[in-house]
Amino acid sequence: MTKRIFSGIQPTGSAHIGNYLGAIKNWVELQNQYDSVFCIVDLHALTNPEAANQMQKKIFDSTTTLLAAGIDPKKCILFVQSHVHEHTELTWLLNTITPIAELERMTQFKEKSKHLKQSINMGLFDYPVLMAADILLYHTNVVPVGEDQRQHVELARIIARKFNNQFNKTFILPEPLIYKSSARIMSLADPTKKMSKSIPHGCLELTDSPALIKEKIKKAVTDSGNEIKYSPKKPAVVNLMTIYASFSKLSFDQIEKKYKGKGYAQFKDDLAKIIIKELKPFQEKKKALDKKPEQIRKILENGAKKAQSIAQKNLKEIKQKMGLL
Repeated sequence: MTKRIFSGIQPTGSAHIGNYLGAIKNWVELQNQYDSVFCIVDLHALTNPEAANQMQKKIFDSTTTLLAAGIDPKKCILFVQSHVHEHTELTWLLNTITPIAELERMTQFKEKSKHLKQSINMGLFDYPVLMAADILLYHTNVVPVGEDQRQHVELARIIARKFNNQFNKTFILPEPLIYKSSARIMSLADPTKKMSKSIPHGCLELTDSPALIKEKIKKAVTDSGNEIKYSPKKPAVVNLMTIYASFSKLSFDQIEKKYKGKGYAQFKDDLAKIIIKELKPFQEKKKALDKKPEQIRKILENGAKKAQSIAQKNLKEIKQKMGLL
């Protein structure tokens, strides 16, 4: 049987090229290789105090972004997390067996709580259990994640193992799928930080106009010297080369040879042109989809029905083993 994957993306508004190259592009390829379940995780997003602002608009935008990028509802299940209530129900059940010590170890909670000192909520602490429920609810075999999410998949394995030992074998132990070649795109303004909309001038959004793309690339920080070289000593240039390689399919060696003896200005000009060219089909598809809200709603409704048919069956078995039915 084809192995199943589960992956989710938060509805945060317009996606940027870091989201696309680091996750969405991989999903498009994975849907042809696995039984794929993809989810817009609106419940996870609520751990951010400002997430509720225009949530419906963000969900719609995330959906059209995924579809325009190549996600095909005929090849996968695409739905909104809160439309399948079994996710939250399983979260509570898993909470009853999850050791607090495991949650206290989670790196992302420690990091995020530093920035949200005035509004640390229980959801932020319990986020990993909801993520485990997302994964385990569908008997997921493989979870495509970035390196920074590996710890969350490991927690899902710990919870699954603990449940299996206590209530007999029920859950598959999911394996993380870490893309070694997956592009890790950093901020154009600060190459030591991941690309994020919290640093506006350093973020290149998928819907940016050609003029705005040219402006942002032109203003992107560079390193001392004027050489296009892949080196740990040149993090800003490496970031731009990574974007170039991801969109052009040229290797770093090929890029170095192509721009030997040429400066940053020529390199940046060419990079902007490549990005604009590669994003044009996506932008055209997204504009067309944005005008079809009923079609988008129907896709999400159908996806939720398919997801729930799996979730209901599996949750019933879980509840029986816990003595609830």
